[in-house]
Amino acid sequence: MSHAYILTLSCPDRPGIVHAVSGFLFERGGNIEEAAQSSDPDTGLFFMRVRFACDRLGHEELKAQLGEFGQPFQMGWKLHATREPMRTVIMVSKEGHCLNDLLFRWKSGLLPLDIRAIVSNHREFYQLAASYNVPFHHIPVTAATKAQAEARQYEIIEAEGAELVVLARYMQVLSDELCRKLAGRAINIHHSFLPSFKGAKPYYQAHDRGVKLIGATAHYVTADLDEGPIIEQDVARVDHSKTVEDLTAIGRDTESQVLARAVKWHGEHRVLLNGHKTVIFK
Repeated sequence: MSHAYILTLSCPDRPGIVHAVSGFLFERGGNIEEAAQSSDPDTGLFFMRVRFACDRLGHEELKAQLGEFGQPFQMGWKLHATREPMRTVIMVSKEGHCLNDLLFRWKSGLLPLDIRAIVSNHREFYQLAASYNVPFHHIPVTAATKAQAEARQYEIIEAEGAELVVLARYMQVLSDELCRKLAGRAINIHHSFLPSFKGAKPYYQAHDRGVKLIGATAHYVTADLDEGPIIEQDVARVDHSKTVEDLTAIGRDTESQVLARAVKWHGEHRVLLNGHKTVIFK
């Protein structure tokens, strides 16, 4: 039986990369099922994602040969077996709309994930986690216990072999150290009123100012708060007739949809980092 793989790569742009990659796979019995590529003239980098089937070589042997193949191109690459859903840990606080949405989509077969654990600084969603048979870890966080709490969180993430950590409205600022440890594998979601409406009750502030657009942004977590590479954004139009409760409900729906798309694309290995930006092969 053929095994399906996804190869993602980036390297300095030059003629012949697509030909070389295609030839490499063909020579090893690979059959390309899907391919996309892009070059960035600003950075001079080339990006590519290839889904292919191959029954001649195993995962480890392919990786070893890719290492040799990529050296002359100064190529950074990753090879993923599609039969293995992405191990994921979700972190949440007291707002559960994104968590509930992700769990439902996952159980419905709409997300290529293996949700291994839910971590929260509150107890609100332990019953929701239990209903999906997902382990729930309550780790309170205070200013005095933040370092110990993050150490425990990271211990869980590593123990589960998590390739992805989703901050599904986790309302704690991660330390620079934890951000570095999770670089490229942690996704956050927040409303797009920032930096205008900071702090508590942003939808009240937005209603008071008569905003006409409500948005959400999903991005990779970095030490720069809410400024990591953007994966997905969306907006919804509103008008004077909408109450604060209406705005909040619309905002939560938008956040859930934006986060779900970002998580899906990451789980399908469609997102490649390009400095402070992303390349997404949809």
